Amino acid sequence: MATVPSPPPSPSPRPPPRTAFSPRCTALQNPSAYMYHCQLLNGAPQGYASPRHARARPPRERELDLAASYAREIGACVRERRWGAACEAFASMRTAGAAPDRFLLPQVLRACAGLGAPRLASAAHALAAKGGAALAGDPVVGNAIVAIAHADAGELEEAFDLFEEMQESGVRPDVISWNTLVSGFARSGDLVAALHLFDEMRQRGVDPGVNSWNCIISGCVQNALYDEALEFFLEMCESERPDAVTVASILPACAGLQALGIGKQLHSYVLRCGIKINVYVGASLIALYSECGEFDDARVVFSTIQEKNVNVWNELVQSYIREGSMDKAWEAFDLMQEDGLEPDIVTYNSFIAAYAKVGQNEQAYELFSRMADVGLKPNVVSMNALICGLHRHGLYTDALEAFRYMQRSSDGKSKGWAFLDNCDPIQPTGTTITGVLSLLADLKLDRLGKEVHCYALKNGLASNIYISSKLVDLYGKIGDMTSAANVFQKIGNKNVVTWNSLMAAYKHNRMPEVTLKLLGEMFQSNLHPNLVTVHIALMSCGVTMALGYGRELHSYITKCWPGGYPTTLASALINMYGKCGNIEDARLVFKSTVPKDIAVWNAMMSCYLLHRMPMDIIDLFNYLEQSGIQPDHITFILLLSACKQEGLFEEAQSYFYNMEDVYGIKPSLKHYTCMVDIMGSAGLLAESLTLIQKMPLKPDACLWSTVLKACKLHSNLEIGEKAAKALFELEPHNPSNYMVLSNIYADTGLLDASEAVRDAMTEQGLHVDRQCSWLYNGTTVHSFEAGNLSHPAIDAILSTWKHLTVRMEQSRYSTEDIGPYYNVEVDPLSCHHTEKIAVCYGLISTYDHQPIRISKNFRMCMECHSSIKFISRDMNREIIVSDGCTYHHFKDGTCSCRDAW
Repeated sequence: MATVPSPPPSPSPRPPPRTAFSPRCTALQNPSAYMYHCQLLNGAPQGYASPRHARARPPRERELDLAASYAREIGACVRERRWGAACEAFASMRTAGAAPDRFLLPQVLRACAGLGAPRLASAAHALAAKGGAALAGDPVVGNAIVAIAHADAGELEEAFDLFEEMQESGVRPDVISWNTLVSGFARSGDLVAALHLFDEMRQRGVDPGVNSWNCIISGCVQNALYDEALEFFLEMCESERPDAVTVASILPACAGLQALGIGKQLHSYVLRCGIKINVYVGASLIALYSECGEFDDARVVFSTIQEKNVNVWNELVQSYIREGSMDKAWEAFDLMQEDGLEPDIVTYNSFIAAYAKVGQNEQAYELFSRMADVGLKPNVVSMNALICGLHRHGLYTDALEAFRYMQRSSDGKSKGWAFLDNCDPIQPTGTTITGVLSLLADLKLDRLGKEVHCYALKNGLASNIYISSKLVDLYGKIGDMTSAANVFQKIGNKNVVTWNSLMAAYKHNRMPEVTLKLLGEMFQSNLHPNLVTVHIALMSCGVTMALGYGRELHSYITKCWPGGYPTTLASALINMYGKCGNIEDARLVFKSTVPKDIAVWNAMMSCYLLHRMPMDIIDLFNYLEQSGIQPDHITFILLLSACKQEGLFEEAQSYFYNMEDVYGIKPSLKHYTCMVDIMGSAGLLAESLTLIQKMPLKPDACLWSTVLKACKLHSNLEIGEKAAKALFELEPHNPSNYMVLSNIYADTGLLDASEAVRDAMTEQGLHVDRQCSWLYNGTTVHSFEAGNLSHPAIDAILSTWKHLTVRMEQSRYSTEDIGPYYNVEVDPLSCHHTEKIAVCYGLISTYDHQPIRISKNFRMCMECHSSIKFISRDMNREIIVSDGCTYHHFKDGTCSCRDAW
């Protein structure tokens, strides 16, 4: 961190907090009064005169006296922040015929902004334009219009246009106008425009000063751009001394980055410079310490603040909530009231979020009722917290209902939520839309997702980069990559999160080669990948067996994390090397990772499982027990799967029952599925049904699918029909279930029944997903999709296969079963399945000493398996195929899976 500057000569005090609105402020509550004000500001017709000032137009001297008296009244109202009274006084002034001067009009604009009345501000702006050069060309008025009438109202484009017109007409904007525009663009998230203005400001000879830097820093923090905020802060320290506003602005960035060390330096700077720890600085310090887990320090800061306001008490409440001390949080809630302060909406929202987060929804609902009892109405933050909590705990219907209810007035039909009966509709924000899109993405509800997308477009929220990123994620999860790519292309200022969303979407839709291509494009756009980016890329390397690309990523990780990379990346690297067929490099990463968490141990076990090395999994589990690290539910899934591979039924039972008795892990549905799989492989199909009936969980599609595949293995039609019936109810549109049942009928000689199942599939419009295989060569991932012969080397590929078929016939190669996913007659010696095409391309495009690495999205059929065994011996090539089910290492005519997968 840059050296913190020496104390300034005198710290600048903060302005006093705003007082409550005057009872005379009726413009927002009374529409007729609002229109009345607009008419008066533009020069009201006769008959609208104020009773106090209805008089004939006085001579010039009397007019000046009248204007001065109004100016004094308006000025007093503005100083006291009685915005409605100021607007009413100005309306009366216009009715009386008095005109504002260049000093009064900016105060009127300030009152309009404070009242939250942009139309009133526009009317005042029009009045300035009618006033000729004395008003329209005056820099004081022009700066006020830019700063107050437009920028503060969020009309940044209008403010910028007027700002440019002022400069073209010779009016020089002051530092306040520059700062207002910089702050407005920064707050809106358009950091590029804010920085451009900031640089132009300095080029025009306007000294930015501390306030300008504060605008940039505050805008970054408000948009969660914490790294950027800290960079600007360090740059500022080279030329300016931070003031109290700077410290209060940058501390939330330190909290967001968990940069406790920098936060403590800032705290020391405040004490050393004699900057008063007021409610703003104090609240930020409390938030920093509590978010970084230093709860005692947070309470020490709280005790040093002499005049506490509600914000400071809210931070103390949040501190206890973050610590998990709800009793102490409620105690602080009571002490706040004893201190003479009433809890506000923020206080209640803190408790609502805390209860919703842990699934205690009844307590959250009760808080809504308590708010209504004290005259508080839920706001959008309240509803966002509720929706997030409901979503997190699987209450999807209630979460969607809460979102719908936000937008409609009470009709007494709110799912019994009496606490919302008297609430007005609440306008969703970007945070709301982001949360709802996340919920819809998890549920893959494409129609509702598109409706929310339309809502975002209509309400100007689609430009929000977080909403856009979540839309890409939604469309990716429902398989609509065209829409996902379109949304991505329309995003103006793409960030790392946006790129991650699109990369993850392509990986999810079995297009990992596109994911790796996008990573290169991301580098070209001068964006640096973060941990999530690298994780997605490593998984894509594993799917495509792109070992060379994965090694490049490993080098990149080592450079970015020279002191040791996170265990999440260590796990991803182990998985990548394992899926690329390099078990030795996976072991090296595992051994070099210190300390190891359970995810790292599980990753290594998963590699052994993929390579069909079950005894290595059991040995590694024994080492895990000696290390003192507690195994988790995933560890036991891997252990049970290892027992299945090795046929260790009794050992599997021992692990299964020891899970809860010894390790305190209650078996989940996945563990029961593993046991059913083990029993099914051993032919104990009746016993597996008994286990299903006795288990305390409702069987899902995965479990019944496991039973159905076991019935295919043992040609058990009776139990197979039971499993298929359950599957058709749970997954009516999954074609693989129909195909397996069809094959069971065929295996038992019931060919008519087999055809009937396939005909039913066709009638329902169900089709098996296309097979796809990938081969990584050089810097390119080559994809081969079933039925697609568009590869540039397709002629050479088919010629190579023709040569191989001749060799097979000469060697009296015997064909085997094609597999369960095709209902057409296929010549087993044809280049039909995509892994065969990939192998042929590997033979003609790689060196003889290089292994051919292929991955595919379907389980290999027996015919392809035996064909590649032949090719590995006949061509003396090492061929590695990962089919998602297991890892096949072909060499000298044998396979590492021992022909069992």
